Amino acid sequence: MDIRIEDILENKLFEDYYQLLIEENNKYNLTSIVLKDEVYFKHFIDSIHLSDVYDLNSEVSLCDVGSGAGFPSIPLKIMFPSIKLTIIEPTLKKCNFLKMVLSELNLKDVQIINDRSENVKGKNFDVVCARAVSNLPVLLELCIPLVKVNGYFIAMKGANYQEELNISNNALKKLNARVEEIKEYVLKNGNEEYGHHSLIKIIKNKECLDIYPRPYAQIKKKPL
Repeated sequence: MDIRIEDILENKLFEDYYQLLIEENNKYNLTSIVLKDEVYFKHFIDSIHLSDVYDLNSEVSLCDVGSGAGFPSIPLKIMFPSIKLTIIEPTLKKCNFLKMVLSELNLKDVQIINDRSENVKGKNFDVVCARAVSNLPVLLELCIPLVKVNGYFIAMKGANYQEELNISNNALKKLNARVEEIKEYVLKNGNEEYGHHSLIKIIKNKECLDIYPRPYAQIKKKPL
């Protein structure tokens, strides 16, 4: 990661974000991770690692599917304020929390959509990302249709991503997409290791058929 960890640890916006997350956690059920060091590394720094595989230093349109408490989108917006951010989150109370965060941190050029991603039509983003949402074949059908042609879907996964990739070939083919890069990294705070993670960078080669994405019940019952 090109960004210095010290720049994140010393950034007041991250401190304010952390305080909001902890203060509102009981109300919104946002995260089981509450210790400050763990929030910073497992949520904030992990989120920013997405920039390892895509340059966000411009007016990139980025969509975060199933953002929850705002990961990876809010840390990315803090570090790369020029991105045009859209957050799709189906849970209303989490959308309310995100609106509070945007207001308190004074983050601009952000749209929050309270809906499921398969219901969002007519959007074409440079980058779509998802972190801890579902397995890869399901994620591909939810996210690839939102990506513009020659744009990217970036799936944020753990160490066992290969198992999901092995069952994703059919979905990639049907959705006109292919894996372009896989980046593995380890989250570390000194000698403290927080786990092995991966970024699967997938390019969309041409438009998907209009039948995709299917209703979620169909996607879940019979993944591509």
